[in-house]
Amino acid sequence: MASQINKTMLWMLLVFLLVSNMQQRCFAAKGKHQKVPCFFIFGDSLSDDGNNNNLVTLAKANYTPYGIDFPKGPTGRFTNGRNIVDFIAESLEFVNFIPPFATARGREILKGVNYASGGAGIRNETGQTQGDRISMDRQLKNHQITVSKIKLGNHNKSTAEYLSKCIYVVAIGSNDYLNNYFLPQYYPTSTIYTPQQYAVVLNDQLSQQLTVSTFSFILFAARFNS
Repeated sequence: MASQINKTMLWMLLVFLLVSNMQQRCFAAKGKHQKVPCFFIFGDSLSDDGNNNNLVTLAKANYTPYGIDFPKGPTGRFTNGRNIVDFIAESLEFVNFIPPFATARGREILKGVNYASGGAGIRNETGQTQGDRISMDRQLKNHQITVSKIKLGNHNKSTAEYLSKCIYVVAIGSNDYLNNYFLPQYYPTSTIYTPQQYAVVLNDQLSQQLTVSTFSFILFAARFNS
């Protein structure tokens, strides 16, 4: 189990180092255009860009030294500068950073929304010892809200067709260990499941969440085709 976690951390570090090489590039270099119409992000503190700022939680990062290297200072990102999804958005040639669901308004949602929340997990109870957080189930519900608003602001094509061309990123699950399984004084999961069983449970739950939600989004969007 430990070796699997170490491999995962190593993989994440390698990805971070690769995208960090693009840090000097400017958003949407002159003469280039964004490669996809929109970018949607689901996850935890690795991707959160401000959704936890107004929540009653210990998992906040809207103060220094967080954000000391970010152009706008502290924003709610759990890093000193841009996070991984910011670099991905940059590589996709987006002009601006993808806004958090907490503040996304108007036509900017047509470019995408970030639903990630520090402390969140696949399981709804994960992270509750730190306070409020937006679990994966809640993030998916927030996306359904966004889908309904996208229809209102996009009359040139069907919502389903528009969403089919977007990029979706899901990076969640570490808190289901750090703020759940590895805290037996607060959570019973480690007494119910072996590490192998728990990994299967998480995988099955996330698969079901994504499968059911994707089907729901398709039906929901299809109802409002232009």
